[in-house]
Amino acid sequence: TEGKYCRRGGNLKTRSTELGSAVTGSSLTAVLPASIFTTVKKTVVLSSESRKELAKQAKVTKEERRAQIDGRHKYLISRLADGIDLSEQQVEEAIITDDKFQLIEQFFGPSGLKKLLFFYQDVLQQKSNASLRSDGSTNSLLQKKLFLTMGSTEDFTGTCAFFLRTSDEVITASNVSQEVNFGMFDCTNGNILQGLEFFLSQIMIPALKSQQNGGAVKEGLKNSQIQDFLYSVDKFVDTLSSSRQNIEDKIQLTKVDVDIYVSNLQNPSDYITAGEKFPHQSKHNG
Repeated sequence: TEGKYCRRGGNLKTRSTELGSAVTGSSLTAVLPASIFTTVKKTVVLSSESRKELAKQAKVTKEERRAQIDGRHKYLISRLADGIDLSEQQVEEAIITDDKFQLIEQFFGPSGLKKLLFFYQDVLQQKSNASLRSDGSTNSLLQKKLFLTMGSTEDFTGTCAFFLRTSDEVITASNVSQEVNFGMFDCTNGNILQGLEFFLSQIMIPALKSQQNGGAVKEGLKNSQIQDFLYSVDKFVDTLSSSRQNIEDKIQLTKVDVDIYVSNLQNPSDYITAGEKFPHQSKHNG
């Protein structure tokens, strides 16, 4: 393109060369309009002011939520602190700064949420004093974090603490300990099957079998339906255990060189003879 215009008139190349020299040999302020730098400066200032305003609003929201903390919240906080080995102050701070704080109120309400889930695991978090890099990224690191979740959007790699409602009654400070059950299972490093297996076999099944009565079922543990249910749970745990061991390659099938057994087989009688000669292999590989 430059050559094309040079043939028609040499002044374009001269002007282009002069502009290139000006940009290379002097500051950008000499060739770019001052309004551009003014706009950039205003944008930086506005961004800084916006961050301050957002921080101010977040602080106000946090204090408003802290004022809402009552006996119901304190019950949840104390259970979480005991189970996850955090202080109650740390748990409270995590809850009131959580974006999903409203889930707690939905859980407490009449016919509210049936479950309330918390994950405690490593999360990539931005450093408090991190500055923006030239590529737009920020310095960040993995840190343990307790947060509310619906259980369907975040990968589960740590500990899950959960609260379950036992009825549709409104949860109050006086009935929270009777109406809400607490439990947790550990899936560190994403070992969900192992965590669920441990939870069921070491906690839930012993708890169920220790019940002295079956609620509405008068016979309690002697009732055939309850016995069938407990048997089904036991079988489910066995299946979990087998699945986990398969995934972890703890069960390995012996490799068999099939050619040794079938290369000389020519007709049906040869197959029958081979089956009688090697019954052990036939049963395991048939």
